[in-house]
Amino acid sequence: MLTKIMMWVSIVMVLLAVLGLPVTSGRILVQIVVCASSLLVFCHAVRASQYLLATGFLLVILAFSPISPIAMSGKAFLLLNWIGLAAFLLATVTLKTERTLSMPSVTNRLR
Repeated sequence: MLTKIMMWVSIVMVLLAVLGLPVTSGRILVQIVVCASSLLVFCHAVRASQYLLATGFLLVILAFSPISPIAMSGKAFLLLNWIGLAAFLLATVTLKTERTLSMPSVTNRLR
């Protein structure tokens, strides 16, 4: 559930940054939120054995890392935001969560 919430928060943040709204005036805020959300999606994709999605989000983590030594221009950051938005929308569609029961079911007991 936390992964889904963070994915939607990241989608909203990146969309606001792409539209140039003053809510996300600092790049560092967008980078921190997207990097943290990407880390959660990466861990969830590895647990779900979706290694291609996990590899893609590893690249998103590296690209949006706030401690990255790579300096980006405004156009490069805008392009990176579009790529991040597409990645999160793809993850929202493809990453399925399995619900687990809070306690073992009586009908699923081993005999």
